Amino acid sequence: MKSLPGKLVWVEHASADPAVAGKFYRALFGWSESPMDIGGQSYCVIMNAESGIGGYRTAQDGEPCNWGIYLSVADVDASHARALAAGCRECMPPTDFPPVGRGATFLDPVGSMVSIWRSANDDAPDGDAAPGQWCWHELHATDPAGALAFYEALFGLSHEVAPTGNGAYYVLKSGDTRRGGIMKTQQAGASSAWLPYVLVEDVDAVAAKAGSLGADICVPPSDIPGIGRYAVLRDPQGASLAVFLPQRA
Repeated sequence: MKSLPGKLVWVEHASADPAVAGKFYRALFGWSESPMDIGGQSYCVIMNAESGIGGYRTAQDGEPCNWGIYLSVADVDASHARALAAGCRECMPPTDFPPVGRGATFLDPVGSMVSIWRSANDDAPDGDAAPGQWCWHELHATDPAGALAFYEALFGLSHEVAPTGNGAYYVLKSGDTRRGGIMKTQQAGASSAWLPYVLVEDVDAVAAKAGSLGADICVPPSDIPGIGRYAVLRDPQGASLAVFLPQRA
């Protein structure tokens, strides 16, 4: 089985009411849901056309509504042990989820929640995302340099720096493949958190529709020179995500 360490392989929505979440995202992106038995429990898989791209689950007691990311590793137990040795706080120990794989969840050294995953099958090869799929993820960190050192060490990644008006933006890389970004959080007092991005065909239209469905628009449709156009929204239950359209050549 082939793994691509550091690759985003799953994104999961946790909320008090997964059915409400499903209704919102069906209306916004056209996603559907498909039930699956995992370890004897029913799990709701998010489908974008024919592709499973994530899941909905009920949040644990005291857990805020969120989109959680899963990053691939070759060995969950070894990576989990290294993460704890680096100062992470365990949220879920290495656990089997038959028949799909094995995972663990922790708070990284800057306080953001992240999961690691080893699929029972090969990781999907790198390639362009289709509309409605996850296309990027970035960590808004209280200590971006510390976060960078941790993620590079845990996943064997390198980085390049993309200067921005808000400070350095670190692009995590595996060889020439971009795996994600790290930047300093721009909100005073905000905790570190990962923000996943969905590829869309019209950022402005999606942002407007999200607002009409009850979402808060945290960052209105904006251009990133030379990169593309994006917006950040918070869904009616409080989970944040971004939508993105790359700049056309």
